[in-house]
Amino acid sequence: MGTQLYNIGITGLNAAQAGLITTGHNISNAATPGFTRQQVVLGTNDPQLTGSGFLGQGARIETVRRIYSQFLTAQVMEAKTQNAEYGAYAAQIAALDNLLADPQAGLSPAMSDFFDALQSVSASPTSLASRQSAISAAQSMTARFNALDARLEQIRTGLNGEISGSVEEINQLASQIARYNDQIAVAESTTGANRLANDMLDARERLITELNELVRVTQLQQSDGSINLFIGNGQPVVVGGSAFGMSASPSVEDASRTEVTYTAPGGAVLRLREDTITGGKLGGLLAFRRETLDEAQNALGRIAIGVAEQFNLQHALGQDLNGAMGTNVFNVLAGSALPANTNSTVAAALVNVTISNSSELTTSDYRLNFDGATYTLTRLSDNQSWSAATLGGLPPAGSPQGFTLDSGATTLASGDSFLIQPTRNGGSDIRTVIADPRMLALAMPISTTAALANTGNASISAGAVSSTTGLPLGGPITLTFDATTNVFNVVGGPGGTIAYNPATESAGKSFTFAGQGGFTFQLSGLPRNGDTFTISPNSSGQGDNRNLLELAALQNTNTLAGGTTGFQGAYAQMVASVGAQAREVQVNQTAQKVLLSRVEESQQSLSGVNLDEEAAHQLRYQQAYQAAGKMIELASRLFDTLLQIGR
Repeated sequence: MGTQLYNIGITGLNAAQAGLITTGHNISNAATPGFTRQQVVLGTNDPQLTGSGFLGQGARIETVRRIYSQFLTAQVMEAKTQNAEYGAYAAQIAALDNLLADPQAGLSPAMSDFFDALQSVSASPTSLASRQSAISAAQSMTARFNALDARLEQIRTGLNGEISGSVEEINQLASQIARYNDQIAVAESTTGANRLANDMLDARERLITELNELVRVTQLQQSDGSINLFIGNGQPVVVGGSAFGMSASPSVEDASRTEVTYTAPGGAVLRLREDTITGGKLGGLLAFRRETLDEAQNALGRIAIGVAEQFNLQHALGQDLNGAMGTNVFNVLAGSALPANTNSTVAAALVNVTISNSSELTTSDYRLNFDGATYTLTRLSDNQSWSAATLGGLPPAGSPQGFTLDSGATTLASGDSFLIQPTRNGGSDIRTVIADPRMLALAMPISTTAALANTGNASISAGAVSSTTGLPLGGPITLTFDATTNVFNVVGGPGGTIAYNPATESAGKSFTFAGQGGFTFQLSGLPRNGDTFTISPNSSGQGDNRNLLELAALQNTNTLAGGTTGFQGAYAQMVASVGAQAREVQVNQTAQKVLLSRVEESQQSLSGVNLDEEAAHQLRYQQAYQAAGKMIELASRLFDTLLQIGR
């Protein structure tokens, strides 16, 4: 009897002691990140059969278990990886939004100042001081383009560094998780699956949570207690005790762009598609670059190309103070084609990207592939593709993209690939190349006059040119009205006659001489027989601001995005797009923080340490310990009594 009581007391003492130890462990780790509350699981010892029935033999400690919910933990991890993605995206896009929308540092005020300077010249087209101010404003505008693009490049460079840092952290965490997998597998193989290495499980789970805050991973529990982790389209980063590294390296097509590669089992290095890497800080950084930064830099470049091309085209139709036709105000911009470093080195082919029509340009990049027989051009924004047997057939005439491609004297080899960026470098490359204020071609190269001897009240408009073909004029073009046939006899230029019926067309009729600069003019009123009008070269352009007005009108003319918007409108759209994305990310981040807080509360209500509850457990186990001690004391007394009887 005494021995049984003593043994039962010992088991009770051990059970209470285990409870106190576990409770103390919980209390000590109440503030430890990732700690899961533990609980002692007790069971009864096998009873002893006696003549009076089964007598209990006390308690035994079955195991110490974690109060853990895999469902709640998965929810917390998903909420954290989504929150980290929005956080990284929001931090990057906020800086970009502030830059583009800044009323002083943005592009809009610089463009407004340039066109305002042009308008101020219209009052005195021959003023060299006003002309110089316009050139200075052009230089300031192109400098603003350059500065904004340089800032975007700084953001891109910073992104590359953060991507590299995130990949390094991912590799470190994956290695640590793999080591814990080994340790947990060994521990559970020794103690059994019912006696878990709780603290190691917590430590591994904390590392997996940290990994999810960098990139979304998929988990697969194994029978030996280890967890396999996968990213992207199922690429394993941790399998048992092995970790497979990722790396950040320059893109095979664009050395300025850091991409993520993966070293697969067997050693093969694979490029991971950016859109498959989601969640966490890394997913947010890649999404920002792919969805916002690339688009913004391309949009800025498109505006620069549009300004340069449209302004140069109109300026070329004018005449400067020296009597010469206009030259380029801005340099001629071209797109870029970046060859993949996997291209054939035998031929070393090059691709030239020539801007053919800035109004048709998009803000997308393209990829050109050649399989030895067919060229394929893919627009990366929507993956629309076009194929042709010759490079000159891309982009197709039926779907113009605003640029043309050629390989010059080189020849593409089978398997060659190029990243086509029609607008990416527009903001960085634009320059003001005119310096002499006298070379601003603000006048039209053609002027019109009516003979003083005319007896009718007909008039001829100043007219405008639309091309440089046939300019400057070789001599005057005379229009003489023949009232008997209602035609003007044309001498010089195209020659021939042009019909004009005063009875029905006196309100005005337009004519175009295509071979003389596409010169378009209007005749109106009632001419009389012999009335003469003369179209002649503009001798000096003094006081003529017709081309200046056409140049200034470009500010509000829809010349971009298929003729749907102008320079200011395109920039406003870019700012609005970035602002809308920034607002969307901010709203999503706020909502995700609320969701994260709620799922963490749910998890902590189950797995977290409640100090009040642990204090109650401590008191309960303390009393149980004392009671077990009393039982041992009682057993000792009974044994002493038996000894005394025997004496």
